[in-house]
Amino acid sequence: MGAMARVMAVSFRRYGRLYYLDAGDQTYAVGEHVLVPTEAGPEVAECVWAPETVGDVDFGELPLCLGRADQTQLDRDAANRQRRAEAKLVTKRLIKRHELPMKVMGVDYLDSGVDFDEMLVIYFTAPHRVDFRSLVGDLARALRARIDLRQIGSREGARLAGDLGSCGRDLCCSTFLTSFEPVSLRMARLQDLPANPLRISGACGRLMCCLKYEHPLYVDFAESTPAVGSQVTTPVGEGTVVAHQVPADAVLVRVRGAGVQVCAKADVCPSRHAYDGRTPEAPSAPTD
Repeated sequence: MGAMARVMAVSFRRYGRLYYLDAGDQTYAVGEHVLVPTEAGPEVAECVWAPETVGDVDFGELPLCLGRADQTQLDRDAANRQRRAEAKLVTKRLIKRHELPMKVMGVDYLDSGVDFDEMLVIYFTAPHRVDFRSLVGDLARALRARIDLRQIGSREGARLAGDLGSCGRDLCCSTFLTSFEPVSLRMARLQDLPANPLRISGACGRLMCCLKYEHPLYVDFAESTPAVGSQVTTPVGEGTVVAHQVPADAVLVRVRGAGVQVCAKADVCPSRHAYDGRTPEAPSAPTD
C-alpha cells in the first residue's frame, strides 16, 4: 500500500477487538457484514468504522476486504456461532464431571465443508498442566468432531473472555491491544499507586496493562525535576520537595514559614533559575 490508503475497521463480535482492512474501491456502511480473509477461509465480521482515506499513518500491509456477506454466508456464520456455544456448554459439563481444574475461555470452530471433518479448538486456563486425555475422548464423542484442547495464560484468557476493567471500559486486551508488554510493580510505585495487588490488577489477575501507558511520562518527569527531598527555590522562598504531581506538571514544596505549596515544575527547576538570573549580553557593535 502507498502513503494513502482506504482503511476500514471490523469486529468479529460486538465491542470486540478491532481489525483493520484495506477497503479497496468499495464503500461500506457501519453495521454492514463483510467478509474477512483468515487462515480458515473467509469469515463474517461487522463493519464498525466506515472506509476512510488515511495518510501519514503506517498500517503495514493490510488484508483486502472480500466484499459484503450474502445471506448464505450469514446463515453459515450464525450456525457456526451456535456450534461454538454448544461446544462451550458441553465442555463445561464434561470438565465438571471429570473434576478437572480447568476453565473454558473460548472456542474456535473450523468447518472444512466436508462431513465428519470438523474441528473444535477449545482454549482453557488452569493453575498447572492438566491430564485431559480422557476428557478429549468424551468431547469427541459428544460433539462428533475432532478436538484440540489448548492451555493459555491468564492474560490471553481475559482477552478471549472479554470483560469490563476497573475504569468501566472494555478491557484493552479484548479491544485494541495486539501484544502483551511486560508490566512491573516499579511502574506502579513511580506513579504513586498503592502497592495493593487488588487495586492495580486487571481481570486476568496480573498487573494492569494500562500502567504501561503513562510510564514514559513519569520517567521523563522524574529525570527533569528535583527529586523528593531536594532543596529548591520557589517564588515564595526556599523549601523542600515533598511530592510530585505529574498530571498537573507540578511539585509540592514545603516552604519555611509558608507550609506546603503547589509549584509549577518550571518554577523549581535549576534551568529556569539559571535562565531568569542570566546577565543579558551587551549588543555588539555593528560591523561594516
